[in-house]
Amino acid sequence: MNKLRLYLFYTIDALLIGSIVGIIDTIFGRLLLEIGELRSDYLLFLLPFLAPCGLFITYLNRSYGGKSQKGMELLFEVGEGKEKDIPKRLIPLTILSTWMTHLFGGSAGREGVAVQLGGTVAHALRRDSLGPHASRIYLVTGMAAGFGGLFQTPLAAIFFAMEVLVVGRLEWRALYPATIAAFVASWTSHTLGLEKFTQVISDKLSLSPQVLLQLLLLGVIFGLTGKLFAYLLGKFKQTFAHAFVNPYVRIGVVGLGLSVLLYIFGTGRYTGLGTNLISYSFAGADGKSLITGADWILKLLFTVTTIAAGYKGGEVTPLFSIGASLGVWLAPFFGLPIYLVAALGYAAVFAGATSTTIGPILIGCEVFGFQYWPAFLLVCLVATRLFPALSIYGGQKVSKK
Repeated sequence: MNKLRLYLFYTIDALLIGSIVGIIDTIFGRLLLEIGELRSDYLLFLLPFLAPCGLFITYLNRSYGGKSQKGMELLFEVGEGKEKDIPKRLIPLTILSTWMTHLFGGSAGREGVAVQLGGTVAHALRRDSLGPHASRIYLVTGMAAGFGGLFQTPLAAIFFAMEVLVVGRLEWRALYPATIAAFVASWTSHTLGLEKFTQVISDKLSLSPQVLLQLLLLGVIFGLTGKLFAYLLGKFKQTFAHAFVNPYVRIGVVGLGLSVLLYIFGTGRYTGLGTNLISYSFAGADGKSLITGADWILKLLFTVTTIAAGYKGGEVTPLFSIGASLGVWLAPFFGLPIYLVAALGYAAVFAGATSTTIGPILIGCEVFGFQYWPAFLLVCLVATRLFPALSIYGGQKVSKK
């Protein structure tokens, strides 16, 4: 097949993938935000039902999910060629399960759903006749569309999708279709009214030798925090599976405990995505921070527990909130601007937990401003280099080259 025809197919399919995924992202994302508001308004009535909700989620996925229960793990297996197909029912099951998790107070994210649904749509539309790498290229294209449509950060989406499958190796073959799909999905969701988080900060940063050392140290702290999240997620999954072999008992018991603890600690402060903590990190009352020193670790523990128990969602938005709130707490110790350190934490904890580098750097730039790219570059590079094999994605591989 000549290259002109090849790129024609990739162009048409990427436009289609971006449009479809952008529409699904919008429906999923807008309703998820409304669910979050409903939960906040009726927390006392909804939080006690987190355990029964978990039982229903488990029943739904075990009865009808098949191999789609693997979630992100399945996408990694398809990327490696270990699995050939992604069941289309993954989309409604994952979306519904995530909506329910959030409605009843689980601490979880949303990007996992977006990336999975993007990968599912693209894989369904793939053209295997385009070559031996077509399946992987379409998968990366769909993942970029899913991430880009939900967060409306297309540059970060492109590179996150290209680098997440194998640490240290970019899937350059997917660059062209992934770029089209990410921008189309982002434009589609924006046009249809899905909110995008951006934060304008005006802090000045002079890269003196002292500041460079401070940024490197912040990179270590943020990176270790991301790794702590990844380590505890794997450890909690093993512990829960060993303690409660029956998945219904597991999610029921843990869900009941979460209901009680989520109310005791902060009266719902640590439920949902964590966007409240992100907002608090960049807003002050009478010059005082709305973030406490315990916010980052409590959000980390509640999110790890929620996902490890079997509830659905993702980890990235909670990681953003953990990083931002940790940054607010750390800034005074370093004598650096609070909002800037919060922004660096937002990106670098994500980098550490996912063992990706370019995507987190770009999401920091797209959300907070490209004028801070040297700072994002430094902290994310350091954060990613710490224990690269330790990641929230169990199916992720590390390049040996």
